[in-house]
Amino acid sequence: MGNLCVLGEYPLLHEIFITGIDAAVFTFQNRCEKTIWPAIQPNGGQPLLMEGGLELKAQESINITAPQGWSGRIWARNGCTFNDNGEGACTTGDCGNGLYCNGAGGEPPASLAEFTLDGPLDFYDVSLVDGFNVPISIFPYDDTGVCRSIRCDADLNKNCPYNLQVRGDGGEIVACKSGCTAFRSPEYCCTGQFQNPDVCKPTNYSQYFKNACPTSYSYAFDDPTSTYTCRDANYLITFC
Repeated sequence: MGNLCVLGEYPLLHEIFITGIDAAVFTFQNRCEKTIWPAIQPNGGQPLLMEGGLELKAQESINITAPQGWSGRIWARNGCTFNDNGEGACTTGDCGNGLYCNGAGGEPPASLAEFTLDGPLDFYDVSLVDGFNVPISIFPYDDTGVCRSIRCDADLNKNCPYNLQVRGDGGEIVACKSGCTAFRSPEYCCTGQFQNPDVCKPTNYSQYFKNACPTSYSYAFDDPTSTYTCRDANYLITFC
């Protein structure tokens, strides 16, 4: 495994390890000004990490070890309120009205970090196909130092097109839908007669995401510029 960078500027670091062979370490780092609630959804047949959810205060970090072969997605929830039993809801990225998602997916729009740890070659991407709620970036730590970082650290909520905006109770923009999430039509979702990369092309809405985050998935057939590989690495996932 590669060496995980020691992040001295973020001293609040917790470590959670799950037994596995040749595992990868995910470091979640909250660079936001407020608390967020990261969520984890494994793909079918994969183990659940951290019961699918946790709380991460501003400037706090946590290490989570995933076993070899793990695949799934990671995102941030914000504006959450939970009671002592972990019951409640979030403004964005909600996953079944609880602190622990327990395998449930997040309600779009939400910015996603996606991984397939095939070992020795990993596949990873940042996806805005379901829209955007919080900046999210992936930084691999491998022995060679050649693996590509995926930075999506711009706040796409600020200039989100009007008909893609999701507003909170106070009227502020809290998330930005994708064209597919907003309109549910084949030309934006690449479904039906558009389920072909030769037919389903970028739109003005997907280009808004792509221009801000060029290395991220902006629509369903954005593979050539959005999926990356790394060998035997650990991964820093930053929010904001």
